[in-house]
Parts: sequence; C-alpha cells; structure tokens
Amino acid sequence: MKKDINPPEVEDIGLAVVKEENEEGETVWNVYLLNLKKEMIEGVLVTSKGYGFYEGKEVKTSLLRHFLDSLEPASFAKVEPIVENLFGINNEYWVSFYINHVMFDKKYVFLAESISEKNFIRIPLIGKKGVLIK
Repeated sequence: MKKDINPPEVEDIGLAVVKEENEEGETVWNVYLLNLKKEMIEGVLVTSKGYGFYEGKEVKTSLLRHFLDSLEPASFAKVEPIVENLFGINNEYWVSFYINHVMFDKKYVFLAESISEKNFIRIPLIGKKGVLIK
C-alpha cells in the first residue's frame, strides 16, 4: 500500500536557473543541479518538461532526460539551457539519484513567471545570480 512506503527525504540538493553570458557575449539561461551535500550522489537522472497556458492555449514541451554518472560533494553540473519563452509556463524537473544504494527523488517546479530578476539570489557554489529551488 502507498501509505506503507516512506521514501527518504531529499535535502541539500538544489536546482537553479542562472542568467549568464556565452562566448559571443549574448545572454543565455542555464539550469544547474547543485549537490550541497557532504557526500557524492550517483546515477543521477534529471527529467524536464514545461506546461501551462500561453495566450489562452494549453501548451506542453517535450520531456527531456539527462543522466550524470555522479556529482561530487559541494559541486554543481549544468543540466540544460532554457529559453526565456518558457518562463511564462511551469518548468518541472524531476531529480532521481542514489546515495549508498538508496534511491532518492524529488520534483522541483519553477512556477510560471517565477524565473525573473526580482527573484534572483546569489547561487551557492556557482557564485552567479539566478533563481534557486532546494
């Protein structure tokens, strides 16, 4: 029964959307996974999708999957670029990983219009400004 399953709680893992400049000096936005733990995470799978309403019509993006073998303690990895056109819809990321052969997973959702400079903070480990969900 579902009530008998008690998955371990995910702590010290974050997802950030960071505004950066690319090599050509253009503004780009990237999604990063942050491991704020003091231990390595392994077998990391991140899925992403967008959904919501745009100009009164329901929209959904493709489901994307990204795999990382491992992520060292107190480190980060770029997951994917994200375009500003998607900031008006919900952007959902599902992160699954293992620590000592125990599986953890958590859903992170950047709500529509939440990826905005008014919500910027300095992102730990990365040292740049962006929006963070932990």
